[in-house]
Amino acid sequence: MIEMVINARRKDLGGFEVGRVLPFHKRRMVGPFIFLDQMGPAEFAPGAEAINVRPHPHIGLSTLTYLFEGEIMHRDNTGATQAIRPGEVNWMTAGKGVVHSERTDPLKRSRGGPMHGMQAWIALPLETEEADPAFHHHPEDDQPSYENGGLFARLVAGEAYGARAGVPVSSPLFYVHWELAEGVRTTPPPGRGTGGYSERALYLVRGEIEVGDQRFGEGQMIVLEPHGEPTVTALQPSTVMALGGEPVGERIIWWNFVASTQARIDAARADWQAGRMKLPSEDDLEFIPLPDVPSTPEPAPPGA
Repeated sequence: MIEMVINARRKDLGGFEVGRVLPFHKRRMVGPFIFLDQMGPAEFAPGAEAINVRPHPHIGLSTLTYLFEGEIMHRDNTGATQAIRPGEVNWMTAGKGVVHSERTDPLKRSRGGPMHGMQAWIALPLETEEADPAFHHHPEDDQPSYENGGLFARLVAGEAYGARAGVPVSSPLFYVHWELAEGVRTTPPPGRGTGGYSERALYLVRGEIEVGDQRFGEGQMIVLEPHGEPTVTALQPSTVMALGGEPVGERIIWWNFVASTQARIDAARADWQAGRMKLPSEDDLEFIPLPDVPSTPEPAPPGA
């Protein structure tokens, strides 16, 4: 029923904690999901720096940002400038290359407030790995949702439970947000044994749940076996992200780059180093420099 458990590795970024879940040295991906971070929860004091991620590049993936609390301003070199708020989705496809920044609006920063959310990277299949970059914002109404008997479920991306979200995914996947009252029981989308997805996982954002006869707490990812059909029971009010899909093949991940070949990683590295990737027109006064570490042919990110 349960293949493995991954504990988020928490890192303090100066008053703001991030929990890195994927990639993990024993489990690089779940379906096409190659990166998963929990941002916060945090409460920023008025005037604090909050979120301030300078322009940086990506290739070979789509990023998905989803918030429970707070607001982030996204800018990229496709011309997109978009605030994301709780329940909405920012979906950016890097393809052959995109540059973006994520910051807290100065007015929001002056007031302070909460910040809590998830950021995922979804590796693109080979046929769209070099697609033109694109950005899509989806308001809360674009995500099918269901609420009954202490269960709230929102389909953030992909297909599950007979519904399809508005996000333009490139391969079969699902990404579901559950809010569970104490005692509520539910099940993830079906696995491969019943005609469903090959790879599935549950990430516990807060609370405590029981899967089968095992208990799990905040910051744990439960990777499910392909043929298991477990019941999830909330032992206290809980927030859970259910995710998975079909594998797209092995990928190399280095810094912000994802690719199927080392040559493509090296080319992207050279392009950023030489300034050949355009900065966002509304945020072009600074950028994150290339890390001073060598690229590697191994499909293993630094620090995984």
